[in-house]
Amino acid sequence: MKTIFTISALFGLSMGVSAQNQQTDSLEGTKVVLDEVFVQAVRVTKASPVTFSNLEKDEIAPRNLGQDIPVLLNFLPAVVTTSNAGAGIGYTGIRVRGSDATRVNVTINGIPYNDSESHGTFWVNMPDFASSTESLQLQRGVGTSTNGAGAFGASLNLLTDAISEEPFAQISSSIGSFKTLRNNIKFSTGILNDHVEISGRFSKIKSDGYVDRAASDLKSYFLQAAYKAESTLIKALLFGGHEVTYQSWEGISADQLISDRTYNPSGEYTDEDGIERFYDNEVDNYKQDHAQLLWNEQLSDVWSTNMALHFTHGRGYFEEYEEDEAFSNYGFDPFIINGETVNTTDLIQRRWLDNDFYGAVFSANYSKDNLGLIFGGGVNRYEGAHFGEVIWARFASDSEIRDRFYDDDSEKNDFNFYAKVDYGVTDKLSLYGDLQYRQVGYTASGDDTGLVDDRFNFFNPKAGLVYDLNQNNNLYFSYAVANREPNRNDYENGSPKPEKLNDFELGWRYISPKFQLNANTYYMRYKDQLVLTGELNDVGAPLRENIGDSYRAGLELDAVLLFGENFQWRPNAALSTNKNIDFVFERDGSLQELGNTNIAYSPNVVLGNGFMYSPFEGANITALSKYVGKQYLGNIDADASVLEAYSQTDLNISYTLEFEKIIKSITFSGLVNNIFNEDVVSDGYFFTFDDDSSGSVQTFEGAGYYPQAGTNYLVGATLRF
Repeated sequence: MKTIFTISALFGLSMGVSAQNQQTDSLEGTKVVLDEVFVQAVRVTKASPVTFSNLEKDEIAPRNLGQDIPVLLNFLPAVVTTSNAGAGIGYTGIRVRGSDATRVNVTINGIPYNDSESHGTFWVNMPDFASSTESLQLQRGVGTSTNGAGAFGASLNLLTDAISEEPFAQISSSIGSFKTLRNNIKFSTGILNDHVEISGRFSKIKSDGYVDRAASDLKSYFLQAAYKAESTLIKALLFGGHEVTYQSWEGISADQLISDRTYNPSGEYTDEDGIERFYDNEVDNYKQDHAQLLWNEQLSDVWSTNMALHFTHGRGYFEEYEEDEAFSNYGFDPFIINGETVNTTDLIQRRWLDNDFYGAVFSANYSKDNLGLIFGGGVNRYEGAHFGEVIWARFASDSEIRDRFYDDDSEKNDFNFYAKVDYGVTDKLSLYGDLQYRQVGYTASGDDTGLVDDRFNFFNPKAGLVYDLNQNNNLYFSYAVANREPNRNDYENGSPKPEKLNDFELGWRYISPKFQLNANTYYMRYKDQLVLTGELNDVGAPLRENIGDSYRAGLELDAVLLFGENFQWRPNAALSTNKNIDFVFERDGSLQELGNTNIAYSPNVVLGNGFMYSPFEGANITALSKYVGKQYLGNIDADASVLEAYSQTDLNISYTLEFEKIIKSITFSGLVNNIFNEDVVSDGYFFTFDDDSSGSVQTFEGAGYYPQAGTNYLVGATLRF
C-alpha cells in the first residue's frame, strides 16, 4: 500500500506551496502591501525571468508545530532536507538542486543571515522563527542580486511579521513524539494613535530527539515596534535565540543502521574501570541576538527608498570529552609521576565562537509606466573570535582552568552595489537587466599563523526577458553570472580558489482559476566549484574542494489543480543530471581518470506531492509525500558512497473554530510524519584513506549515515484572543 501511494505521488508539492502565485493572479503582477517593501529589492514576481516559489504565513501554519524552517520547506520543488537528531528539531539542513546550505543565500527583511565565515545557515539559533515569518520566497538558481554571499544554488528571503491593525494575544502549544514540547505566546497592541504598533513572541521548545541523547533545549524571542504614516514605515526589531543541543553529528555505520539505528557515538568514553560511558554535557551551547532598524519612505508616486541598519551578536561553544589527548596539542608540558613520564590526558574542552556582524543595506525604487528601476546594495562587517579552552583535565600539567589552546581572530568586510531594470518594450515583451559589483576582504588567523588574507572583486551580471503569450501564459529566459569566495573551512583544508557560475534558465508559466503549471529547464555551468567531498572535519563540518569544470542541468515542474471547492492536488518534480567533468582521483597510489562523475549529494530525481481536502469550513486534511532518488555521498561514484533512494509520507490535519467573544478562534493541528514507517536515511558522509603499512599503498573507503525517525507525531492547539 505504501509503495502504491508513494508512486501515485511522484509529482508532488505540499499544501503550503503557492505554485509561485495565488490561483486568482493574472500575469500583470501583484499588489505590494506596506510591509513587503522591505524585501521588494530582493524578491521577484512572475513578471521576472526567475524561477521561484512563495510560501505565506497561513500556508505554513498547519504544519508549524515546532520543527525548523528547512523541514517546513521540504515539499518545495528540488528541495531535500535532513535532521541530525532525526525528527526535525535541533540541527537541520537543506539542499536545493543538490547545493547545500552554504550555497543558499538567506536574507531576513533583505539583511544577510548566512554566517560570514562558514556561509552556513544555522536555524537552530532561531528556533520557532516560522512563527514570526509573514512570507518567504525561494528562488532557485542564481536568482536576482541580493545582499550577502552569492547564491550558487538558491536564494531564500524571509519577511517577518506584518503590522497587525487589530490587537490580539495568542497562545500555542504542541506536544509530540520523543517528549517534544513547544510553547509560545504572541501579542500585538494593534495600531495605537493611528501610527504605532508593538508586537512580540516568546517561544520554548524541548525534545529528546529520535537519536540517542540528541536532545534540544531551545528558547527564542521576537519583538517589534513599528511606526507607519501615509508615506513612511519604520520598524525596530529585536529577535534571537539560545540553543543547547546534545551533539549528534557523527552519524553511524551501515551495520549500526541495522543493529542499533538510534545509536549516537558522541560523548562516548571509557572510565578508569573500563566501563563504557557517555559524557552528559557533550553539547552545543550558543546564543544569537539580532537588531534591525528598517525605514521605508514613499518619496513620490514613482520613487521610494528603503534603508536598514543591523547588528548581530553571537557567542557560544561546543563541549567535548576527549580521551588520551597529547599534551603537545594543548600546550601542556610532560611531567613525571612515580618515575613514569605522562604525555597524555583525558580532558574536557570547549571550542568557542564569539562574533559580531553589523552594517547597512539600502535600495531606491523607481516605477513609472513600463519602466522599473532598483538601485541598492549593502556594507557589512564581520568580526569573529575563535578560541579553545580546557575546563578539566585528569592530568593538568602546569595548566590553569580555561587555558586557551588556540586563540584566532578573523575579520571580513563585504560591500556590494546593484542596479536592476525592468523595461516593457511592448505590451507582451519585457526586458530585465541586473548588474552587481561585490568586493570582499577577508583576513583570519589559524594555529598562530595567517590562515586567510584575501580580497575579491566580483562582477555579477544578469539579463533576461519575459514574453506574455496571453493573460494566462508567459515564457521567460535568463542568463546570470555568480562569483563566490571560499569559506573558512576551505582555507583550513588547502588553498582554495573562488568559484564561478553561469546559470541559464528557461521557463513557462500557465495560470488559470482551476489550473496552474510552472515548468522550467536550467543549465548551471561551474568553474572551480567547491563541491562537498563527503568528508567531515574534526568538528563535524562538511569539507569541500575545487573540482575544475562541472555542471547541473535539469527540468522542474510544479502544478496546482483544483477539483471543485474542496479538493486540491499539488504535484512537483525535479529531474536533473549533475556532473564533475573529467574527474581525477588518486587510488592505490596512482592517479586515475574517472571521466564524468556524479556530484556528491545531488539526486537525479526529487518528487513531491500534496493532496488537500477540505470536508467543511475550517477543516483541512493534507497528505504530503516526498521521494528522493539515489545519490552519492562522494564524487568518485564508489559503491560505498551510495545513499539509497527513500520516500516519506506525512499526514497533516487542522481545524479552526471561530468565535465572537473573548476567544476569537481555536485551531487544532496534527501532523503524523512518516506514516508508513519507512527506514529513511536522508544524509551521510563518505571518506577515503590510504594505508601503506603492507609496503604498497591501498585506498580504503568508509561511510556514515544519519537515520531519520520512523512514524512520529506532533499535535497542537492555538488560542487567539
